[in-house]
Amino acid sequence: MRGSCAVLLSLLLLASLPAFSPAGASQRSGGSRSVSQLCVEKSLIFRSNTPYSTDIVSDPGGQDPLFCVQLDDPKLNYFQQPQDIKESDFAEFLEKYGRHSFLAPSQVQQSFSAFYRAGDPILIYFDSSSVLSVLRQPIQMGASGLCVDGNPAGFLDSKSTSCTRIFANLSKSCMTDPALDAASYYHDFTVLKVPINDTVMPSMKVNVTAVSPPGAPHMKDNTCINVVSEVIYEIEYSGTSGIQSVSVQFKVINISVKSRSSLQQHFTMHFWTRTLSHMLPRSGNPGYIAGAPLLIANSGTKQHMSILRSESDGICSQCLRHTVQFGRNMRTGCKISLSPILEDSNCSYIQQKLYKAFQGMNRTEDFAITGSAHSTQAEEWMTILIENCSVEAVNCTSCCMVPVTLEIQILWTKVGLLSNPQAQVVGTRHFYQCQPLKFLNTSMVPVTTIVTFTDMTDWPEPPRGQPQMHWKLPFDIFFPFKVALNVERIYRSDLAGYLLLILIMSSIFCF
Repeated sequence: MRGSCAVLLSLLLLASLPAFSPAGASQRSGGSRSVSQLCVEKSLIFRSNTPYSTDIVSDPGGQDPLFCVQLDDPKLNYFQQPQDIKESDFAEFLEKYGRHSFLAPSQVQQSFSAFYRAGDPILIYFDSSSVLSVLRQPIQMGASGLCVDGNPAGFLDSKSTSCTRIFANLSKSCMTDPALDAASYYHDFTVLKVPINDTVMPSMKVNVTAVSPPGAPHMKDNTCINVVSEVIYEIEYSGTSGIQSVSVQFKVINISVKSRSSLQQHFTMHFWTRTLSHMLPRSGNPGYIAGAPLLIANSGTKQHMSILRSESDGICSQCLRHTVQFGRNMRTGCKISLSPILEDSNCSYIQQKLYKAFQGMNRTEDFAITGSAHSTQAEEWMTILIENCSVEAVNCTSCCMVPVTLEIQILWTKVGLLSNPQAQVVGTRHFYQCQPLKFLNTSMVPVTTIVTFTDMTDWPEPPRGQPQMHWKLPFDIFFPFKVALNVERIYRSDLAGYLLLILIMSSIFCF
């Protein structure tokens, strides 16, 4: 109540007291600015709640300070009494007030570093419009999880996001919404290897390669065909040299206008490199340590052996895989989604897709015998035996033999001293098991991966015989006494034998 009275008193005082407008309220070199304001004695104001800006100024008469409310008056937004600038003062004012650009501060072009750093936005370039932009990874926003397309993808930030899109008119959005069209994720733009502040040169552009790109979305029988439900970017980088290659994969579905008015999309960014493979930590020195990653090589590039990994919905992940750990048996299962494109629905396509899913991004060729194997030492690596399926395994002319199980069999042994044995791998085989697939238009194929470690250590036989008392023990201070005692016992036994022999011989000659 007291505050309300103070506010009312302030308004009444401002309305009744005469206004005072000091001429020098805002001074700037070159002139003074006129200000429209109302002032009262500061002692009369208890609380200020005015939306306008306020100021405390000194009374020209030397009395109490004044409380002033400055009103917005666009007519007074100009300078008066401009200062004359002489030729001798021109350089001084130019240095003080000069600018290097005519752009507003918010429009000044952003400068970039010489190479990408972790978390930096990835730059893309639209050739048709000569526009520089950033690669984006949509994320969900709010409790409803709706898609926000403005989120930039961060360099070296491998992650997966998902969000939901709601359609007011799916028949119209099917062919007009770029988020549903696979071409919008790779067509008409290139990725820059490194950030560029100047002209974009052709050598700095990296094309985005689409793996089995689907067709454009279209309506058919009240159903939207080839709607993008998952986008996976595979980005290869090489240290400060920047991005080397970019590929994108899609998963598309068909949406019926009657049954659904929303779509959940998944977006994945996966970064990988070849040049840093020599920096992988050892898995042992020299032998493997239990639980350490199993080392493999592909064209001289060292990496970790991995197998398929299931996502939360049971679908095989396109980029995330389980690392095979030495000495630990594993078994995983998931479903591989096949492309619904009719022209790709043939036996050869399905076989190659399943084999590639089992192998991962790079085909495995060699394995490391020891955990400290170096990629340049050929004697420390052995070739993996691969046994694919036999197409003629089942007598079925209308069937397609596809791999559904991969069994990785690893034989290992311990070598070296019994006190410090070292584990090393002596052989590895990839054994594929196939089953006939009768319907080529199947959208999901369940697959299984099994990893087994078999210990083939041939332990030596234990030492024969029991230790004797006269054997010298290291640093045994009782050794001389034991030797003397042993000699005395041997002497006594020999003397008794001689006496017995003499008695026998005497009895024979006497009788």
